[in-house]
Amino acid sequence: MVSAGPKMASVCLALTLFVSGTLASCRPDSVIDMSHPLDSHALLWPGGDAAFNFTILTRGRTPQGFWLELNKFTTPEHVGTHLDAPSHFSEGHWRVDQIPPARLVGPGIVVDARPQVANNPDYRLTVEDLTRWEELHGRIPDRAIVFMWTGWDTRYPDPFATFNTPTPQNSSTFHFPGYHPDAVRWLLDDRDLGMLAIDTPSNDYGQTRVFDVHQMIGRANVMGLENVNRIGQLPVRGATIVVAPVKLTDGSGGPVRILAMQCGSGNTGSRLLPFWHIW
Repeated sequence: MVSAGPKMASVCLALTLFVSGTLASCRPDSVIDMSHPLDSHALLWPGGDAAFNFTILTRGRTPQGFWLELNKFTTPEHVGTHLDAPSHFSEGHWRVDQIPPARLVGPGIVVDARPQVANNPDYRLTVEDLTRWEELHGRIPDRAIVFMWTGWDTRYPDPFATFNTPTPQNSSTFHFPGYHPDAVRWLLDDRDLGMLAIDTPSNDYGQTRVFDVHQMIGRANVMGLENVNRIGQLPVRGATIVVAPVKLTDGSGGPVRILAMQCGSGNTGSRLLPFWHIW
């Protein structure tokens, strides 16, 4: 057996510290699943020519006596809880398989916009909302995954309630909140934005016609998360978010499992330090 060199020894030490320290303070019930189920009820933007479809191929006992299940599914990329890769609205930028793994993990912060949204379903989060958040909770951490909490996840998967219209096949009638382009520009220029996330169908508000926010984050190689579930279960800061899309070659996005880990001191602002940052 070859003895471990200094680099391997430091890696082992880092893993030991990570497991014995941070992970040991995490309970199984501290992991929050922030995705809606992917099934035939999953919502997508109107105008597409495909919907999610799940087909059972085999489900039962084989002639040899053991149980076997095999299925197939087809799905559009931007359906249900999903990730927008930068290429979705920006030519030449990352597709799903090109997103660096380190960019799929980050500290989460929650900006509660429910009071504003209650009086205005077309509300767009402002720079003032973000600076007020910082006055209360401290500077937004680098590579933060910023969640705009509107309470819209309780409407999902009802298309009439989610798109907030009697005609959910007509996008010009949509009324739901999103981010103001000025706020996104501030996050990109004055802070180190990791991802933009929301519990509505789009980071742009429902009445958009040009999808300014999508274009801006795409050009900056920043990912978007939409139709996020259970934002209200996160602390205002202190959770670590793991975003796990299928590594789809040439994909502009895809359904995603979002997991939030609350470890250690939670609301105090401390966060789980991924072990690859230790060395």
